[in-house]
Amino acid sequence: MPINAKELQKLEEHKKRLQNTSDPEAIKKLEDKFHQKTPGLYIGDFVFGANDGLITTFAIVAGSWGAGLPTSIILILGFANLLADGISMGLGNYQGSKSERDFGRKQKEKEKWEIKNIPHVESKEIRDIFQGWGFTGADLDRAVQIVTSDEKIWLDIMMKHELGIFSEFQKSPTSHGLVTFGSFVLAGIVPLLPFLFLGIGSQAFILSIILTGVTMFTIGALRSILSPSRWFKSGLEVLLIGSVAAFAAYFVGDIIEKIIN
Repeated sequence: MPINAKELQKLEEHKKRLQNTSDPEAIKKLEDKFHQKTPGLYIGDFVFGANDGLITTFAIVAGSWGAGLPTSIILILGFANLLADGISMGLGNYQGSKSERDFGRKQKEKEKWEIKNIPHVESKEIRDIFQGWGFTGADLDRAVQIVTSDEKIWLDIMMKHELGIFSEFQKSPTSHGLVTFGSFVLAGIVPLLPFLFLGIGSQAFILSIILTGVTMFTIGALRSILSPSRWFKSGLEVLLIGSVAAFAAYFVGDIIEKIIN
């Protein structure tokens, strides 16, 4: 995706800030902030959890309303889904992240053993990697010698460029699980809010549709903060996906209610 004018302006501002400092620590902080490394690790969990919480809860609301169920049943089904599915998603993400991290650690131990016990094989693999990058002759020999003289650097290159494992230790399984659970519950409660107010009758479902639609669009728009997508387009994408699921749930509930009765 080409860089738009707004992104280009941000790049130029970042360039000026870097040019005005020579402190390596300050440069690293500027780079980390500019590339949004920490929030970037969790944006997928947030968007996935919020989308799923909002869409599945509203699908229950729409299906129940289409089936003509009373408000009390809608609230019971909605909050039961909110808690059970939220916990399930949070724990599922925790287990998935933990498994990924443990896999990375196990692979690292294997690579470490190979470097110590079969260094000639691992050295050949480093040579092959550097050859692929365009190193030749004396430059290639020197690069291989430098890397294989430092086990930490050697191991790091093998993990990233042989196995393709880049961030197995940056991920906190607990944080990923909590972000998923929290975003699921916070977004998922939105469709239920109008039904908590007594005496508004059919207006509760209309308000639920409006609140859910606005929240869907907002989640999509917020995603653009950490992605190259335009906020309006990103918001419409999430709104469209959620609308399809909601309409399907409503008509299924309506059809089943008519079949039963």
